[in-house]
Formats: sequence, structure tokens, C-alpha cells
Amino acid sequence: MTEETQTKGERTRVQVEDAAIELFMENGYHATSMRQISKHAGLALGGIYNHFKSKDEIFEAIIVDKHPYKKILPILSETQGDTIEEFLNNAAQIVIKELTSQPYYVKLMLIEIVEFNGVHGAALLKEIVPEVLPIFEKLVKTRKNLRVTHPAILMRSFIGMILSYIITDMIIANSILTKFMPKNALDAYVDIYMHGIIKEKTV
Repeated sequence: MTEETQTKGERTRVQVEDAAIELFMENGYHATSMRQISKHAGLALGGIYNHFKSKDEIFEAIIVDKHPYKKILPILSETQGDTIEEFLNNAAQIVIKELTSQPYYVKLMLIEIVEFNGVHGAALLKEIVPEVLPIFEKLVKTRKNLRVTHPAILMRSFIGMILSYIITDMIIANSILTKFMPKNALDAYVDIYMHGIIKEKTV
């Protein structure tokens, strides 16, 4: 939806969400008030309450509306790979690139986990699961060498791998550990996800 095709109400919601994101990033969630959001958005406080009942509702809307999954899904659906290894590696590269292209979103996800114990995750998953799960169902049906045969478990483990890579990458970003990381660190990370860290015994 372009800005030209948005209704006045939709433009107001975007305006509020954008203002709230900036303040959440600068001050943190709890230190940001509805009055500050209205001032930053250039809107009357009462006007904001016509669209959002509370700051928490704004935060949940941001988690859902600003998630890059809508951009990721079409690309992910067309991801190629002759083997399961190639497919998952290509998929991981795509998802991580898109998620980290909007650094504020990763920080909002951390606020969601730390301050809300993931309570808004249900709203996000309601949007994502019907679109993403079929990709993993197709994987299970067409790739015969998978040890995991439950699509939901495969999807959950893939999401876990993506999040753990992004979070640990943030943690080590300014540390001495970055000097010891190979250039293809993500490839190695995905390889560990797929094959583990222990070599198979040869008979």
C-alpha cells in the first residue's frame, strides 16, 4: 500500500508508530509516555487515542506492522537450492539480511522478549504462521533426507537459529572475538544448525 492509497486514519497510525519507534529506541519503552509520542508525531493526544487505546497497543501494532516478513516471504518462497543444505543456507542469508537491514526492529524484538516475556508474539505469529508454515511443510514433503519430519518443529528451530545468530552477532560486535570470526561465519553457523558439531563416526 502506497502513501497515496492510504486513508487518513492509516496515515495517522503510521505517523504514530514511526514516532513511537524513535522514542522507544531513544528512551526505552517504559520511559516513553503517550504524551511524548503525540508531541513527537505532531498530533493531538486525543487523536492518538482514537486509534490506539494504550502505549502497549501501539507497541503491539509496531511488532506486527513493521515486521519485514511481508518483504521476506515472497523472496523466501522463491529461494532455490539443489540440496537441503543450499536451500537453508540461502534462506538464512535472505532472512538475516532483511532483519538486520532495519536495526530498530531487532532492538524492538529484544524489548518484547525482555520486558514483555514475548506476550505480543502471538499476534505476530498469527500473521506469520499461515504464510511461512507451508514453506516448511513443502520442505518436509520434498526433501527425503531430513531427520526432522514435523513442519512446525522445523520452522521453530529455523527461527531459533536466525535469532540466536543475530543476538550473538550484536553481543560480539565490538569485542575482540570478532577478530577470530571467519568471513563466512554465517555459513558455518548454518552448517552447525544442520549437522551439529560432532563428526559422524565412520565404520
